[in-house]
Amino acid sequence: MTRPDRRAAFEAFLTSDDFPCVGARAALSQDQLRVIEAGALDRARHDVDIRAAIGAFIEELDRDGPQLQTLVVLFDGPDGLDEVGFEAALWNRLQALRNMDVAAGEPWAKDVSDDPGSAQFSLSLRGEPFFVVGLHPAASRPARRLGFPAMALNAHRQFEALRADGRYEQMKQIIREREEAGTGSINPMLADFGEGSEAAQYSGRAVGEDWTAPFDPKTEATRNTGS
Repeated sequence: MTRPDRRAAFEAFLTSDDFPCVGARAALSQDQLRVIEAGALDRARHDVDIRAAIGAFIEELDRDGPQLQTLVVLFDGPDGLDEVGFEAALWNRLQALRNMDVAAGEPWAKDVSDDPGSAQFSLSLRGEPFFVVGLHPAASRPARRLGFPAMALNAHRQFEALRADGRYEQMKQIIREREEAGTGSINPMLADFGEGSEAAQYSGRAVGEDWTAPFDPKTEATRNTGS
């Protein structure tokens, strides 16, 4: 898939009748969706570029504004990942990005936990907390089933501002109604911040209570991050 086709395919995915997230659709329509393209999800080749894009996105972020802002990374592979494989590749990529923060002396965001098992956890990159949404062809939930791997970084502090003024509950209700109408059920992995670890939601795979995130926030992990 060529680069223009990948971006166009992603926008078509967001605007399809079956896609339930009104927040993402609004970000697209209001020009608040930042999209970058990278190589394979399981390779580190573009990590420096991704991290730079995260920094630029943070500089533009209006945490208290009325419009949701999202940074999306579209990957060009690999093909054929099942849900377990995608989950492993996604967390390896997130670990590699966090390793770069550690090497640069970047602290974890102060207002969220760095324990992926905690209900107060949110992924910190460049000092900003994010909720990550993974998308890929083999996702069991249609709302996550994009034709190629991707990850969306949603600013945690923006969602906190939405909660404070009541807009979050309204948006959540609309999303869940749309998903139930489209698929017949609500994603069983969904939980609000503070009710369960959001880390379990990142890949979109349904996991049990004994699941632990393959992630270490404090040290440069030795796991293979690709090349």
